Amino acid sequence: MAGNHLTFIDSMIMPLVCPRPVFFIGKDEYVTGKGLKGRLMAWFFTGSGMIPVDRDGGHGGVAALMTGRRVLEEGKLFGIYPEGTRSPDGRLYRGRTGIARLTLMTGAPVVPFAMIGTDKLQPGGKGLPRPGRVTVRFGEPMEFSRYEGMDRDRYVLRAVTDSVMTEVMQLSGQEYVDMYATKAKAA
Repeated sequence: MAGNHLTFIDSMIMPLVCPRPVFFIGKDEYVTGKGLKGRLMAWFFTGSGMIPVDRDGGHGGVAALMTGRRVLEEGKLFGIYPEGTRSPDGRLYRGRTGIARLTLMTGAPVVPFAMIGTDKLQPGGKGLPRPGRVTVRFGEPMEFSRYEGMDRDRYVLRAVTDSVMTEVMQLSGQEYVDMYATKAKAA
């Protein structure tokens, strides 16, 4: 499953609307906090299917991909936000090619989804969520078997990723920005 990422609570809402458990990767600091708050966060996130990944250093992305691959090969449902981080301004940003690598390595289809309204519930991802309405839209499964064995071709990876992001954009109605969200946040 691949979708947009507006706020912190996106990964909490997805498990509520899916008939199967969805496993997401998340920052390992969500489960390594100290004190009561840290223990409660660790309990919640591991209980909701989050798989902690150390994203620091050069191996963070590889660890995340291998975790996703393992989850998919076990026949489980893996969720990913191709933007790589939350949108800084509500627009949809360029996807990273990890989703393409996963689908080409495993043969798993990609189900695009869009979270709509979560940014109104918890603006900026801070504080307690406000009451409000959230919509989750799911697209048709996308399969990319025509690119089998091409998971190292950067042009194929970009084409697959862009196809997925186009579906997410159509489902979400968001404006698309052809820039990585991390770059936009740094500017």
